[in-house]
Amino acid sequence: MAPTYTLYYGRFIQLPRQQHSQPGIKPSLEINTGVLWVLNADGIIQGFDWSVPMNEHDDAKGQDEALSAFVQGKGWTVVENGSDEGSVQKDTVIILKGCRKGGNSFFFPGFIDTHIHASQYPNAGIFGSSTLLEWLKKYTFPMERSFEGKEKAPPQAYTVYNKVISRTLSHGTTTASYFATIHVPATNLLATLCHRRGQRAFVGRVCMDNLVFCPEDYHDASGEESVTATQEVIDYIHKLDPQGKLVAPIVTPRFAPTCSHKVLGELGQLAKSYNPPLHIQTHISENKNEVILVKELFEESESYAQVYDDTGLLTPRTILAHAVHLTPEERALVKARDAKVAHCPASNSALGSGHCEVRKFLDEGITVGLGTDVSGGYSPSILETARQACLVSRLVSSQSAASETTGYESLSVEEALYLATRGGAQVVDMADQIGGFDKGMYFDAQLIDLGAPVETLSEDSEVSLDDGQGDTGNIDVFGWENWEEKIAKWVWNGDDRNVKAVWVSGSFLSIISYLPMSLVSELDAHSG
Repeated sequence: MAPTYTLYYGRFIQLPRQQHSQPGIKPSLEINTGVLWVLNADGIIQGFDWSVPMNEHDDAKGQDEALSAFVQGKGWTVVENGSDEGSVQKDTVIILKGCRKGGNSFFFPGFIDTHIHASQYPNAGIFGSSTLLEWLKKYTFPMERSFEGKEKAPPQAYTVYNKVISRTLSHGTTTASYFATIHVPATNLLATLCHRRGQRAFVGRVCMDNLVFCPEDYHDASGEESVTATQEVIDYIHKLDPQGKLVAPIVTPRFAPTCSHKVLGELGQLAKSYNPPLHIQTHISENKNEVILVKELFEESESYAQVYDDTGLLTPRTILAHAVHLTPEERALVKARDAKVAHCPASNSALGSGHCEVRKFLDEGITVGLGTDVSGGYSPSILETARQACLVSRLVSSQSAASETTGYESLSVEEALYLATRGGAQVVDMADQIGGFDKGMYFDAQLIDLGAPVETLSEDSEVSLDDGQGDTGNIDVFGWENWEEKIAKWVWNGDDRNVKAVWVSGSFLSIISYLPMSLVSELDAHSG
């Protein structure tokens, strides 16, 4: 029998909840030390106590004494993981220390990637000088087409989907909203792998029935198939995870040009037919040529956003990726419908799509999260996306100043991290469940280590990059920085080498393991 609780001991850093809902109030880091405990049966945080002393410069004995006193006060019995508890009558607890000598490790909420194309991961970093529409035809559609399999997904799908799950987990992404492909078996496989690997995920089969724009060799056979195949995936995921605790379906019209008006409307009705309504994800106003194309294809609608509104796809459970070129009227419509925005700055810069003015969205009360948009985005790291969000906002701010436009303020590090956690949780409609360390939330977290402080040297000392504690990447901490400065160093210089552990719903996840091909026959329950 597993221990009743897991007690996490160390430093916990997060962004407080709901600060962006109050105009003029900017998020600031909330830094606490002590203990937090999680009920192992469901992975939900039961409480925390920031009065338990922690001195990372003390030896282990001092820490053990503080923990022992706390556990005794709770009336718990400490057990070793995997030990026999048959004779134990009290609640049991296993202790996990997230602190180490040197004092530069901390628990942080898991990142939430609100927009990523799982099938495109092999193309990450391959975009040359292409613009969006050229890149789709040259790289994206051929890659996605290779996932075709009428009875079961091809080996390439197993390889790519396993890898993208491992890679995103290694960067601290505990929740991802995935675009798959038009193929039912491969999309079901992605859902299965996320469920087996333990990553929280929204998985959507891509809908593409409009032959005016879709490639001749990559599209749904008909509008009817576009909807019925989506229904198949929804049914499969609901059977896979009936309570939706880990994996959920998401209706996924690729973007307006690839879908007929009729199918867009039917997908809107399909999402609405469930209680609660299904989530929806799509693209909007990523590229100026795309906006022009939408106007040509949907002449009856006043704007790109209006296309989605007219077809019932603009809802409080809709994720709109990019939104770079929305007009003020479209932003007002998005706000009125309470739809959400996935900001993808790395992708927008890489493909030359433009710079999204995120500050306007935030000031107008539109909910925003971050998306890597792999493979338009070159990196599966939300931390990289956060730093790009800061850089893009600074560029927009400087352009605003040059044009003598007032009122545009660049994003701070804290705001970018808010978008990566709390903002993302709001985008996927899970603000009460993930994104922070509040009581009643799932323990979706990552343990970050910035490495030991740089050793003070004398004139005859030998300089080494190895501190004897493993590879902690590009960050050098000298010991005089405060925690706000350490977090800034992490955002600007950190990478997956700083991520030492990841949990989803309190379950420790392997960030490198694969489901072996020997499980192919077992997983083929997902086949068409």
